[in-house]
Amino acid sequence: MSAVLAQGLANGIMLGSLYGLIAVGLALIFGVLGIPQFALGAHAMLGAYVVYVFTVSLGVNYWLALVAAAAALALLGLLVHALVFRPMSTGPGINMFIAAFGVLLMLQSIAILVFGTRYYRVPSPIEGSLSIFNIFVTPQRLMVIVVALLLIAGLHLFIMRTRTGAFIRAVADNPRGAAVVGIDVRKVGLTTMAIGSALAGIAGGLIAPIGQVYPAMGDLLIIKAFIVVVLAGMGSIYGAILAGYALGLAESLGGMYVSLAYQDAMAFVLLLAVLLVRPQGLFGRRANEGLT
Repeated sequence: MSAVLAQGLANGIMLGSLYGLIAVGLALIFGVLGIPQFALGAHAMLGAYVVYVFTVSLGVNYWLALVAAAAALALLGLLVHALVFRPMSTGPGINMFIAAFGVLLMLQSIAILVFGTRYYRVPSPIEGSLSIFNIFVTPQRLMVIVVALLLIAGLHLFIMRTRTGAFIRAVADNPRGAAVVGIDVRKVGLTTMAIGSALAGIAGGLIAPIGQVYPAMGDLLIIKAFIVVVLAGMGSIYGAILAGYALGLAESLGGMYVSLAYQDAMAFVLLLAVLLVRPQGLFGRRANEGLT
């Protein structure tokens, strides 16, 4: 394997970790609640701002700031669901779509009012670079991969091994049936939204030391996450993980071997190619059968 290819694979895995982290939250929320929560991009942006405020303004340790971002965005997810999405649950599905974009624009406007339009930088908690088999990776990028994998593994254990996780799967399979047997569907919805929002907040906090923090930073992330979810099949959380890494690798290798100018276009090329062959997505079903 050439050093150039190895470097492209490493960069693609890092990108895929970020895409997958947000896409898993998006797929989880859609699979359980049927809500296309496009505002998760703004949640990631706010997570990055929380990390900036805690680390730069307050001098708090980066890891504690990341935990604070997860907690703050989980709380925001609870509020958004209770105040915006829950009251619309009995209306037409298009209302949820419009509401998600409304929340996105509102959160971006709040960020502009509070922080302005300038760009901020979050210092990397780990300096230097590593060389592994001629692959140069900064510790921050390696940290993104490790943290994302740990969170995805933790989410899997939570969904498959805990009582709350069983309730989430039951509601995803059959909301009415779950309510009949005594499961609090409203509480499950709040929990699901909090988890998805917290994952987005952590993703924003992870990317903050790598890039720059600004109000529109989440726009491209949520577009890529939505493409990942469509590639995987709407509601497939495990498919979203694999599709996230596939998209990250496609962008990284496409940017290296084709052109950096077309790196972002690789996502749409991959999406069209998959939908032509499998309109329901790589891991999707033709009918809703719950989370996979």
